[in-house]
Amino acid sequence: MTVGQQNMPPQLPPRSARGVGVFQGGALMPVIVIALFLFLPIFFWFYCRIEPRSDQIAILIHKTGDTLPSGEIIATEPSQRGIQLEVLAEGRYFKNPYTWGWHISKITDIPAGKLGVLTRLYGKDLPPGEILAPEGFKGILEEVLRPGKHRVNPYAYRVDLFDAITIKPGSVGVVTHLTGGDVLNGDLPADATNTFLVGENMKGVISGTLDPGTYYLNPYIVSVAEVTLQSQRFELSGDDAISFLTMDGFTVLVEGTLEFAITRDNAALITHRVGDMGDVVKKVILPRARGFSRIEGSKHPAINFIVGETRQQFQNSLEAHLKDKSADWGVAIRSVLIRNIQTPDQIASIIRDREVAVQNAIKLDQQTEQAKSQAELVKQEMLAQQSKERVDAETGPEARRASCPAGAGRPGHRGESRT
Repeated sequence: MTVGQQNMPPQLPPRSARGVGVFQGGALMPVIVIALFLFLPIFFWFYCRIEPRSDQIAILIHKTGDTLPSGEIIATEPSQRGIQLEVLAEGRYFKNPYTWGWHISKITDIPAGKLGVLTRLYGKDLPPGEILAPEGFKGILEEVLRPGKHRVNPYAYRVDLFDAITIKPGSVGVVTHLTGGDVLNGDLPADATNTFLVGENMKGVISGTLDPGTYYLNPYIVSVAEVTLQSQRFELSGDDAISFLTMDGFTVLVEGTLEFAITRDNAALITHRVGDMGDVVKKVILPRARGFSRIEGSKHPAINFIVGETRQQFQNSLEAHLKDKSADWGVAIRSVLIRNIQTPDQIASIIRDREVAVQNAIKLDQQTEQAKSQAELVKQEMLAQQSKERVDAETGPEARRASCPAGAGRPGHRGESRT
């Protein structure tokens, strides 16, 4: 390049060449804009949309943010990275897929007649001996889930299904607390005198009972036993029959039927002290029935339990005794029926023979009276027949002719002779 050429201004390209470059750069911008308008809705719809149905929930996972503390699995704050505690309900949501992830899960459905117990899977560990988890601790929650649909994060809570408690009509529910103060550790109030039943905040059986109905109670907190208040029958037979010695040394066996029921106010106490219905019979009713029978039975000879009024008196006295002694335990005796009293054969045979003789004598007397009545009836029939024959004889044709003279009643007959 010469010195003259260095001072010359730069040469511009031809006008045609400049026009082509401007046109190409301006034509690309509309294409890019149109592409963005077409691509962004597709991107948002297919990659950013979260749309759980009515039976689903969406679990969010934050890809950015603060790191969770060691051992934690749930992000309790939206600024933390990891699985979020809150879930998305039914609806339509849009999230940036570069900062959020999500997972669609089924909603928790508790069927009818069931309840759900929640166990928190995140938080601090419970102190030793504790069952229920307060806020911020892992463990079982006090509140339960009733029948229905619940939005529960399966990564944060575990749901266990249990049957609801149903108390049928004619029964009550006896409640036992599984949590609270411990009587054995001296947690019982100073003014408490009955350690069989405890207060509301103590472990053990409480005095209050549940009325008939359905209850959704946490089985880790309370236990409920259904106790019927309806009348029960117990047969005194076989091994359960009452036996005792009489005054004259004979063994008498008594069979019958007992009808009893548990009173409502004492249902909790007797259930805790004694047990179920079988225990009530074996531990409360039968010992008192046998004890009374041995004492009263030894006051009479064996023959009195076969004939006479002693049998009925024994039944009435046994019923009165059981009603009095069982009432303190909360057992109401409805009735006592002595169905059969078995005595030894050497006594029973004598009594049976005597009874047969008495019945034969009565039967003979009845036959004698019947024969007398039959003879009297025959006599009356004969007298009636004789009376009838006499009347016939007095009023018949023979009697009428005998009462009228010969020729009487003929015409012209005067009854006197001519001179």
